[in-house]
Amino acid sequence: MVGSAAISLSLLSLGPERKFKFYNRYFVNAYVFHTEEYGHGRKTYNSGVCIKGSTSSEFQVDYYGKLEEVVELQYHSEQNTMFLFKCYWYDTTDKCRSSLWSR
Repeated sequence: MVGSAAISLSLLSLGPERKFKFYNRYFVNAYVFHTEEYGHGRKTYNSGVCIKGSTSSEFQVDYYGKLEEVVELQYHSEQNTMFLFKCYWYDTTDKCRSSLWSR
């Protein structure tokens, strides 16, 4: 097992291959994510993403966005693939928005 881990790590260190694939949807953990463009005009779709996060302070900050692109990178081996989500992120710290609701 140690030898195969070293080989995998060595292949990852070479960086991704120059060929990659784009997808308009992605299936993971029984969820289907669609890009905003693919879902436009359909009755149902899911392009929303939420990342639970934290800052250097004690407060947790959740990040919300819409999925724009799904890219598959391959790292010189069939087993070493990575999917990247390009998202449009919303600014949830905008105080003007919250003041509209407090009227």
